[in-house]
Amino acid sequence: MGCLQCKAKRLCPKRENPVKLASQTAFSVSEVEALFELFKIISSSLIDDGLISKEEFRLALFHNNKKKNIFTDRIFDLFDANKKGVIDFADFVRALNVFHPNTSQEDKINFSFRLYDMDGTGFIERQEVKEMLIALLSECEMKLSEEIIEAILDKTFMDADTNQDGKIDMHEWKSFVSRNPSLLRVMTLPYLRYIIPMLY
Repeated sequence: MGCLQCKAKRLCPKRENPVKLASQTAFSVSEVEALFELFKIISSSLIDDGLISKEEFRLALFHNNKKKNIFTDRIFDLFDANKKGVIDFADFVRALNVFHPNTSQEDKINFSFRLYDMDGTGFIERQEVKEMLIALLSECEMKLSEEIIEAILDKTFMDADTNQDGKIDMHEWKSFVSRNPSLLRVMTLPYLRYIIPMLY
């Protein structure tokens, strides 16, 4: 099945079988098909090549493709499962799955842990949390003093780092999140249910 609307020398997004993607995620087949429409919009925003570049990802999230942000870049890296430097449609659907309201808490906890474990050591370290906190504050155009940031970090590590080794392992992260469920609130996008039907 080809893409009839593609112009010469432009690629169409490769559309993996929606039934297969639906069987691997919490999305229904019709939701996967609707996500394909969203994917086509994002993947053609700068270069119509059927892939989402980091710049197109930034543009889709923040309407600015030039402004680097550790948080956005980290999410892009997690979406880019095969480390190709671009996101294809299958990567897009599988990564968005973690934000689906029907995805398990366990998957959301694992994703959030990987989000903060920026160097992939299996631990969340203080510097990683600090970099993410500063990036998130910057995105919200908030500026806190160094003392307030350090106080937030001190409180976080006092609560989360139960064995006091200066880093948070997966077990500590799960325990911390269970005591602070609001941490995962951003891991569920209930409006995915409403956006997807609007794409038809």
